[in-house]
Amino acid sequence: MSQLKKVLIYRRGALGDTLLTFPVAEIFKKLGYEVTFCGNLEYLQLAKLSGLTDQIISSEFFLSLSLEKFDKKVIISTEGNLNPFPKKRIWLPIYYLKTLGLPRNFSLTLPFPLFQRKKPDLAILHPGSGSSKKNPPFELFERIENFLERLGFKVIYLAGEAEEWLLGLKPKLFYSTDILEIAKFLKEASLFVGNDSGISHLASYLGLKTLVFFGPSDEIIFRPIGKRIHLIKRPLACRPCFPKVCKERPCLDPEILFKLFLRALRYL
Repeated sequence: MSQLKKVLIYRRGALGDTLLTFPVAEIFKKLGYEVTFCGNLEYLQLAKLSGLTDQIISSEFFLSLSLEKFDKKVIISTEGNLNPFPKKRIWLPIYYLKTLGLPRNFSLTLPFPLFQRKKPDLAILHPGSGSSKKNPPFELFERIENFLERLGFKVIYLAGEAEEWLLGLKPKLFYSTDILEIAKFLKEASLFVGNDSGISHLASYLGLKTLVFFGPSDEIIFRPIGKRIHLIKRPLACRPCFPKVCKERPCLDPEILFKLFLRALRYL
């Protein structure tokens, strides 16, 4: 029996960056490769549990790996063989697969095995992100909270390290920095509303009805993977502009975004 070909995928980055790399691992698995994924070990647990990779390794040990044992090496880095930043505005999973000459028939739902009973009235709000420049004023989420509660939803805020300012501010709060615990909690919900963040990427990939506000960041490049996602954005000529964001931030006007949210909710 012939040995499986081996591929090493390296991607060091935040949660959203890592999740947008998962289709590469999935396609190599479909092609019969033994996949080793090197990066943020906590986030890569999601790939391992979902059957997208055979082995996960922390990026701390990348330099000590014996690269010659791999038939293919996909090093997603400015110093690697696949630049993480496309020269043109193209969705990252498609850019990766196209550059590598791989098929593009990847799943839009992460096959995460932890089953949670859905709560049809549970809505999760996540008002933060990895950069405050991408966050609309908090009043937007408070308006959404009040609106959803009037519709009969049970609304709970989700907070991690970047949202510790929510502690003590909102009594209905789920706080965690454990990605598997967060994924388990997300799978209970029927609706998720957030900003351009790693948690929004995860919610969409897990199959939730997901509404995501994109202000200064680029929704074409960084669109989350998912079947039931709706991006809320203003058609302004000045966007995307991240990380060079203006003080006025018209792309994150809470009044206009709330109206767009109401419109988007009807189409989910």
